[in-house]
Amino acid sequence: MSTKSSSPRYLELDALRGFAVMGILLMNIVGFSMPEMAYVSPAIYGGTDMPDILVWALSFIFVDGKMRGLFTIMFGASLMLIIERAQQNGENPARVHFSRMAWLAIFGLAHFFFLWAGDILFLYAAVGCIAYFLSGLTAEDLFRRALLIFSIGFIGFSVMFGSLLYQQYQASLPGASAAAIENLAQVLADFGSRPGVIAADIALHQSGFAAIFLDKVQNDLFGPIILLAYNLAETLPLMMIGMALYKNGFFTGQWSAADYRRWGVRLTAIGMVILIAIAWGLIHRDFDMLLMLNASYAWTWPSQLLMTIGYAALLIGLIRKCIASLWISRVAAVGQAAFTNYLGTSLLMTFLFYGWGLGLYGSVGRAELYLFVAGAWALMLLWSKPWLNQFRYGPLEWLWRSLARAKLQPMRLL
Repeated sequence: MSTKSSSPRYLELDALRGFAVMGILLMNIVGFSMPEMAYVSPAIYGGTDMPDILVWALSFIFVDGKMRGLFTIMFGASLMLIIERAQQNGENPARVHFSRMAWLAIFGLAHFFFLWAGDILFLYAAVGCIAYFLSGLTAEDLFRRALLIFSIGFIGFSVMFGSLLYQQYQASLPGASAAAIENLAQVLADFGSRPGVIAADIALHQSGFAAIFLDKVQNDLFGPIILLAYNLAETLPLMMIGMALYKNGFFTGQWSAADYRRWGVRLTAIGMVILIAIAWGLIHRDFDMLLMLNASYAWTWPSQLLMTIGYAALLIGLIRKCIASLWISRVAAVGQAAFTNYLGTSLLMTFLFYGWGLGLYGSVGRAELYLFVAGAWALMLLWSKPWLNQFRYGPLEWLWRSLARAKLQPMRLL
């Protein structure tokens, strides 16, 4: 059973959230430092030398989508925990939940427009509002409905991006019409693969704060809404799976060590084998742009889902095994202050890479980026536990809680 503090808190949840918020930077670092499409393909930006390809492949197989998935299922588990505690305290769980989501949406919009366009807080707030109405379902029903929604999304995206491959095929035929060739060129341009688009993106992010902010207002005003529409079919089922895993005791350490190990190894291994095959095929095809788009946005859905749950199982097994260790307590502190660490990372990375800070955007190789990740991890691990030894919440956790409850919350530990 979980170790609880007087709050009470589950160490498994805090530590797993800590691993998730640290791991998500492994995925986001490319988005902070390079044009968006570098995340999809190293051939567009980031380099195709052996170290860069190796780093891309390792990220594609072991990180991309899985850390966001882990963060998302943790959000679903936390959602259930908040509802449960509100009920235990005699509070209105709907009022507590929707107040939290409203303020989270505001934080997310501020994050998007003032710091980084890769925000997921607004997405989580909106999807969290939907997920609340499913919180009364059993774990089994949550799983079944989540898999149905996930399957519909996977099929839809596979068809949508697969149609681009058909356009490519039509344009490659002997005697292809000028219209077919032009349409394909426009598709590639729309995804930012042209050198002029890349150069403009680098120039923008190496400029000042005002230019970056105004570009979002003028060209990406509805970006958070578009992101919500695009990610709903993946985010909602992942959140529902997190809710189900909380209900069946998975996230609170109630499974046996053998069960965590068995499910973790099986799911991770299956997903990994699929992704290794896809990565090998993409490298063999010299990172064909439309294949990369299909792989990034459609083909990897099933393997990412398997590995997300597999990672969660393996990490909980590790946490339970090392539950008394000092390093796990530090990771748990990172998770307890995950909101502050997530937004703090955005502030630090945009300062390092954007023009209003050090202006390193577009100038650091893909392999070298992970030195910045290691530095950020060290900061998270160094500050979080000493802070929480003195205070109940991380700084932004305290602010969010105070705003959501319309009352300043006690901060210092007694």
